[in-house]
Amino acid sequence: MTTSLLYDTEATPASAPLQTPEIPHTNSDLNAPTAAPEVANPTLADVQNPTRTDALLGAHSADEYTSLMHNVVDALGERFRTTERAASAKDRSGLQAAVDAVDLDTAGVGNAEALREVDALYADNAVWFHHPSYVAHLNCPVAVPAVAAEAMLAAINTSVDTYDQSEVATLMERRLIDWTCGHLGFAGGDGIFTSGGTQSNLHALFLARENVLAGLAERADDSDRDGSDDAKPRRGGSGLGEPTRRDQLSRLRILATDQAHFSVSRAAFLLGLDPEAVVTVPTDGTGRMDAEALNASLLAIEANDQVSMAVVATAGTTDLGVIDPLKTIAEVCDSANVWLHVDAAYGGGLLWAPARAHLLDGISGATSVTIDFHKTFFQPVSSSALLIRDASLFAPTIHHHDYLNPEAEAQAADAEPNQVDKSLQTTRRFDALKLWTTLRARGAGEIGVMIDAVCDLATDVRALLDDQADFEVRGASDLSTVLFRFTPSNADRATCDELVPLIRRVLFRSGRAAIARTVIDGTPWLKLTLLNPDTSIDDITAVLDLVRATGHGILAGRDLEGTADIQGAVTEGGAS
Repeated sequence: MTTSLLYDTEATPASAPLQTPEIPHTNSDLNAPTAAPEVANPTLADVQNPTRTDALLGAHSADEYTSLMHNVVDALGERFRTTERAASAKDRSGLQAAVDAVDLDTAGVGNAEALREVDALYADNAVWFHHPSYVAHLNCPVAVPAVAAEAMLAAINTSVDTYDQSEVATLMERRLIDWTCGHLGFAGGDGIFTSGGTQSNLHALFLARENVLAGLAERADDSDRDGSDDAKPRRGGSGLGEPTRRDQLSRLRILATDQAHFSVSRAAFLLGLDPEAVVTVPTDGTGRMDAEALNASLLAIEANDQVSMAVVATAGTTDLGVIDPLKTIAEVCDSANVWLHVDAAYGGGLLWAPARAHLLDGISGATSVTIDFHKTFFQPVSSSALLIRDASLFAPTIHHHDYLNPEAEAQAADAEPNQVDKSLQTTRRFDALKLWTTLRARGAGEIGVMIDAVCDLATDVRALLDDQADFEVRGASDLSTVLFRFTPSNADRATCDELVPLIRRVLFRSGRAAIARTVIDGTPWLKLTLLNPDTSIDDITAVLDLVRATGHGILAGRDLEGTADIQGAVTEGGAS
């Protein structure tokens, strides 16, 4: 039975939790939802008079806020103590029916009742990243002080776009940016917090595009002055006149490997570049960018009258967890005078990891860097940052409005630090508070040791898999991913390929474990992404035992069915 752990102590005894509509497990029928209690529509006077409503947070509702928050925290604490599965194991059609059964157009049911509803609907059916059998994606368990800071920033509701909306919050974020730039070796650097790696990468490539276009325009002006035809860029598409912005955009190229994050190609599309703008640089046998191949690609682009807008190196690829040779790549880019962006969304935390910080040697040679604190710094989403080696490169983002950040005021000697000048967002949460609080509570050194711990666990898991004949392991990771396949002796390679997505689906739908899958060079793999330093080798052994048992179950079901269609051996709830 699906229940809520939130109680209204005046109306419901603690021993009798609210009963809510049952959401079926796999292959169950959905029970008819319970009708919402009837509540009279509030009058206009009720809404307009702040002494008559507890809808908004303020002096008059402080007691109600405190009571609700205590109830939510108590309920969540109990869930963290008692959760036994990574996922709910509920049937998706049942979850959809439960969501659709809620009438969002009726009168409100009241604060306490609404929180009981969402506790039963959301919390009871959530995916729990702290559970040791959650080893799927780049979702980490979160630091306790960061969660407390999240509650603080949500209640105060600061927006850090302008100083007059944030005051000390802006100064605290600026301090964290300076701190991060210091660790990157960006002495004159700057940066901005963002919603995540995708936005950080987009912002970096936007800045690269605009700075490169500005450089092309300057060189065109210089060539006009000195009369050098050879120095001029190609003319417009019609063959007449100077090149247009569209002409120049069509020349721009971004260089990255096939292991780069998909946000690179998405950014190219959003930035209006040509479909062929992203040039794939070959990798070596480990999946890392080949620096010699990069140099050859840069020369080929120049020979084709194209312009290398940026090189994107990856410090922690999503699948393989490897780090491109940053120092060598930086030397190549410096020699070619090309913007180097390092996507360290996954691997940026290694800067503080005692045993592995050296893996990021050379990152100081980047022009821009993405770091996701909500991946390896154990922060609640969202908490990412874009860091720039030279603060002046943010110039293309600046846009002034009289009602927000007037240009005249920005020229004053004591101009307020309005961060909207550097951000693609206007309204922006004070997400930096979570990182600040975590650093003060736990210290960066402890976080770094925790990052090393999950990387050590990945090394141990890979060794464990190497010793088991019915598993195949792919490559080695610099970070905490492990790619493997179930390869029993009674299954050929094609069958093992088919098992990969089926094992993942069966385990997730059963709620017993959440693992990921991917495809590398045409071969499907199961993937463990280990981000929980509290997870032990025994926990992962238990997950691998589930993988093995599920694989054998699928194969047995196929044999019982007497068909080569392996899909027929899979049910909604698990293997036959």
